[in-house]
Amino acid sequence: MKRSGFADLPLHGGHVPAWLAERMRKLGTAIAEAVVHHYGQAEFLSRMADPFWFQALGSVMGMDWHSSGITTSVLGALKRGVNPRAHELGIYFCGGRGKQSRRTPEELLAVADRTGISGDSLVRSSRLTAKIDNNAIGDGFQLYLHSFIVTSAGLWTVVQQGMNDATGMARRYHWHSPTVRDFTCEPHTGIVGKNEGVILNLVDRRAQPAQDALLSIARQNPDVTIAEARRLIMPAHHEVRARDVDLERLGAVLAVSYERDLRDFASLLLTENLGPRTLQTLALVAEVIHGTPTRFSDPARFSFALGGKDGHPFPVPLKTYDESLGFLRNALDRAKLGDTEKTDGLKRLERMVRAVENRYRPSADFDGVLAHEHAISPALGGRTVRDDRRSRPTPAAPDKTPAFRQLSLFQ
Repeated sequence: MKRSGFADLPLHGGHVPAWLAERMRKLGTAIAEAVVHHYGQAEFLSRMADPFWFQALGSVMGMDWHSSGITTSVLGALKRGVNPRAHELGIYFCGGRGKQSRRTPEELLAVADRTGISGDSLVRSSRLTAKIDNNAIGDGFQLYLHSFIVTSAGLWTVVQQGMNDATGMARRYHWHSPTVRDFTCEPHTGIVGKNEGVILNLVDRRAQPAQDALLSIARQNPDVTIAEARRLIMPAHHEVRARDVDLERLGAVLAVSYERDLRDFASLLLTENLGPRTLQTLALVAEVIHGTPTRFSDPARFSFALGGKDGHPFPVPLKTYDESLGFLRNALDRAKLGDTEKTDGLKRLERMVRAVENRYRPSADFDGVLAHEHAISPALGGRTVRDDRRSRPTPAAPDKTPAFRQLSLFQ
């Protein structure tokens, strides 16, 4: 079994406002479509099974970067956006939170009728993953969300989440069918949540003696410690802090977005005369689409694409959100007609940011970046969940380079 790691997911209340939920649906669908277009259905499932990539996806969509609500909102947005196009993408989202989770078997059987894959097998997998994480993993978390994502070829990923009222934390579990060889012996792709130390895990391969003992109604029931591969510690503080972000990676994005010569070249790659703020968003979206797994160790960085609904690290810039969505949607629609210039441009943009990072290592001035984002927020329609209405656009300072420790790139 490949374990992706552990993370703290603080339980947060509140709701996703309609103005953000609809944009999340559109952006999440476009990112899913782009991944499928470039890398195929199986790769999209593999990414959904990666706890780090999933967290980065939610952050780049404008959701709170570290809260438990990122799971519900991202899966809900993808289900609303991808399912109407499942016949085209070959990906189906089933289940969800609360009552929706109980409809998972019914929805899976409907998918099976449409695709010809084995519905009974999918239903069995759904029930087993839920029972194992809720009952066989004695970690103090009770499931309240179960999402089953399946392709027309029968591959699947499960993302489910439990809560622990005593600690005020949530734990997200990821499963991936290509890695599951035996449901009773280390089947998970990753379990995300605060490390609680020694827990009961009856599906660990080392628990075979415990399984045998239980089957023979024996009393011995040894606890097993889950080994960690990577740890993603999501802190309790709500705001994004400098230590939550890889400042060199963020600095490379800002350099490409705001440094004159680099920005002009990046715009040329995308065949658009885009402003620096939209380039900043598209550079981070391009990394979510094309980045390798090692690029997602700091999910908070992706919140610098479109902010967060609670205003952390800054209000969601609706004008930038819509302009970025328009570019991505247009690029995907043109790619269907054989014109891949823009979609290929995003891939080249991601490579360009990495090249700048590796060659120049420009480090972001975190406080300066936040000050800049808040200064231009009114002009970009910056909005948070606390607003009764859209922020009234007011004149702001020109969208100049935010502060970052920039080497002279073109001396």
